[in-house]
Amino acid sequence: MLIAIIQLVAGFLLLVWGADRLVAGASATARNLGVSPLIIGLTIIGFGTSAPELVVSAIATMKGNSGLAVGNALGSNIANMGLVLGATALIYPLRMESTALKREYPMLLLVMLVCFLMALNGVYSRWEGWVLLVGLLTVVIWIIRIGLHRPLSDPLAEEFDAEIPKDTPTKVALFWLGVGLIVLPISSTILVEGAITIARILHVTDTVIGLTVVAVGTSLPELATAITAALHKEDDLAIGNIIGSNIFNLLGVLGIAAAIEPVTLIPIILARDFPAMFLITGALYLMASDFRGPGRIGRRSGSVLLLMFLGYVFMVWMSSERIQANLPI
Repeated sequence: MLIAIIQLVAGFLLLVWGADRLVAGASATARNLGVSPLIIGLTIIGFGTSAPELVVSAIATMKGNSGLAVGNALGSNIANMGLVLGATALIYPLRMESTALKREYPMLLLVMLVCFLMALNGVYSRWEGWVLLVGLLTVVIWIIRIGLHRPLSDPLAEEFDAEIPKDTPTKVALFWLGVGLIVLPISSTILVEGAITIARILHVTDTVIGLTVVAVGTSLPELATAITAALHKEDDLAIGNIIGSNIFNLLGVLGIAAAIEPVTLIPIILARDFPAMFLITGALYLMASDFRGPGRIGRRSGSVLLLMFLGYVFMVWMSSERIQANLPI
């Protein structure tokens, strides 16, 4: 058990560091090539913070543990909304100002609905995996087209410009990009091995570990980005990163897993985890809506989101115990 925990912790730490180096190297390289800060932020940074989930999903599926990949995708989205934004709002209340975010939020809801409908038959087939990956490419192109038509004064564009590394030589940027690409699969392999071992020792499914332990760990880059953005009063960056990351998680993580090998879903995912994701996403939308003025996620709302996340984790573990005991859930 101790070795598995060490593997898990070491994998998480390397994963976060590798993702950070990947984003820093890719962002600096793109800036040096003259790419717009808004485009870099909406694509590279959004993809980079989801890189841990994407690589963990691929490694887990190739090892025959697709349940961990599905759990990671759904659990990370719930953790991003509840844990990351909840904890960030407790530190600094967030305001949603950019019109770009108001377009991306409905897109997130649409992607969630499509993934849910695909899951109703209990399996993500290979062709559905490729459909999701094509959807990911379509979303990226859509985001780029929006970015190209946004005014330079957009709050989100200004925040991205402040965050992207400046004056980094291209050779240095490419070096860190390469380091990130090497470290991510190595750290993911270590993490997956530890997670599978812990699941076996605790006699729970790999899906449960993916929904909780792995989901929280792979959400650490989003947590670090959101808190840093909040402390710098870059509210749109904190919220936008989460929305973009959740879209990438569903389309990319589930897409990669199913494209590698058809993914069979346990029934409780449809009865518990998808509804939980819809509930917390809807709650966040209502909290951040501008029905009564500028959209705002205050400390009270942050506390509610955090409690919803903790309640969900408790429910997952209680459900797991009931399944083992063959009790009704």
